[in-house]
Amino acid sequence: MDEFLRFVVQQLVEYPDEAILTHRQESGKIIFQLSLRKSDVGRLIGKGGTTINALRELLNAAVEKQGKKVVLEILD
Repeated sequence: MDEFLRFVVQQLVEYPDEAILTHRQESGKIIFQLSLRKSDVGRLIGKGGTTINALRELLNAAVEKQGKKVVLEILD
């Protein structure tokens, strides 16, 4: 899942080399934290949040059978 998210983010942002993705597990949740260049944040969020919400849905669908949830945060 980590590789999938990295690949998608790199395709969406203008400066993929500056994207930093970390994750941790916490009480049945996998929390991904993504640090981007400020100009790339809007590209990842998309109009009205559609892009980021779609990514979150895909990630949650991937772990649903394991009984876990995924949180995707964009750090300032």
